[in-house]
Amino acid sequence: MPDRKYTAPALEKGLDILDLLAGHGQAMTLSQISVALEKSVGEIFRMIHVLEFKGFIETVPGAEGYALTNRLFQLGMARAPVKTLLEAALPQMRDLAARVDQSCHLAQASREQIVVVARIENPGYYGYSVRTGHRRDIVEATSGMVLYTFQPPSVQAGWREVIFSGVSEADKTAFLANAERVARQGYWCSESDLVPNIIDVSSPIMADGTAIAALTMPYLYKQGVRPVDEIIAEVQSTAVAISREIQGVT
Repeated sequence: MPDRKYTAPALEKGLDILDLLAGHGQAMTLSQISVALEKSVGEIFRMIHVLEFKGFIETVPGAEGYALTNRLFQLGMARAPVKTLLEAALPQMRDLAARVDQSCHLAQASREQIVVVARIENPGYYGYSVRTGHRRDIVEATSGMVLYTFQPPSVQAGWREVIFSGVSEADKTAFLANAERVARQGYWCSESDLVPNIIDVSSPIMADGTAIAALTMPYLYKQGVRPVDEIIAEVQSTAVAISREIQGVT
């Protein structure tokens, strides 16, 4: 660490707040932040509102207090040594599609829906793929299940306020139970309820402990293809490789 030459008390308070929220893992109230940092509420009140205005923290629907947004991650992604999501993902997705003779796509969350942001076609003669720009409710999508499961608890709480609107209690209970299973096994695999003979396999693209995207393969069963267990392993290993590249891990 370089020698300290100057101080900037207001900036340091802001950084201390961000460090605290990052380490806490869930929303904190103004009074909790005050106690944890041993500062008066008056000392941090204006700083909290500035951080919220600039998009670094947000109030969490359904919970009291503040939590980090993805703003810091977005800034980190802008660093030259770290590859962007698509730069890291597309070459790996092409290799995956070629190895297993299936298409694959990348999905991200957009409020209560997932949106497909990239796809690689099956290189063979016969296959199935999902178009770029396709949207579906998070609670109905394999990608949505993965994206929800691998969010911090405070983010999950905010998502629940949005994604379960109009969803029956039974479907909500089933979704949350499946999310616990996904958290244990690290992926989700389910038969498509839209297209016959398709099994959707999805695994998270992770950065700083959070799923920023889901790598999903609509596995089409046909003669001579590899079994689904092998497909799951291929999708998981590719998702891990993309995650490492995004974070600059060698």
